[in-house]
Amino acid sequence: MDVTTDPSAPWLIAGLGNPGPEYAMNRHNVGFMVADLLAERIGGKFKRAGKAQAQVVEGRIGPPGPGSRRVVLVKPMSYMNLSGGPLNALRDFYKVPVGHIVAVHDELDIDYGTLRLKLGGGDNGHNGLKSMTKVMGPDYHRVRFGIGRPPGRMQVADFVLKDFSAAERKELDYFVDRAADAVECLVIEGLERAQGTYNS
Repeated sequence: MDVTTDPSAPWLIAGLGNPGPEYAMNRHNVGFMVADLLAERIGGKFKRAGKAQAQVVEGRIGPPGPGSRRVVLVKPMSYMNLSGGPLNALRDFYKVPVGHIVAVHDELDIDYGTLRLKLGGGDNGHNGLKSMTKVMGPDYHRVRFGIGRPPGRMQVADFVLKDFSAAERKELDYFVDRAADAVECLVIEGLERAQGTYNS
């Protein structure tokens, strides 16, 4: 669980979501949105990862030189509740320690746009985390992107599979940008610094 055991080991950053254009702007797909922005920042394009049910981008985050970190950005293409399988296969392929895995995902119990970073913990009913924990244990990092609770009596499943509202979309780019910053800070400067800067 100690992320300092092998600083040269790559980081696997998993944006969680569902594949397909019909899901692209869903609240449940905010992990994909953050992964897409990170890929853009490192100048890469997502490509199919061999036999794994996932798309990947390889690159480096951080300033040129010894301060940069090798990263593998991943978008599982297996649907949310089966995210763990492709991620575990890629973890084995790239020889990534669990402490160098980051899941970026939507979080119902946090207000919209609020970020919380942590290492380990439960899945809080999130099917993507549930699938990851089943195959690799709970000791990976999470960047939790708040989407708030469903209004009225709307079911959770309906809420997360709906697009962000028009009001939410006005600030969505800013919040996704901030979440990408938080991922970079976590990878380069460590969890404590990232929590101090981005947890709210």
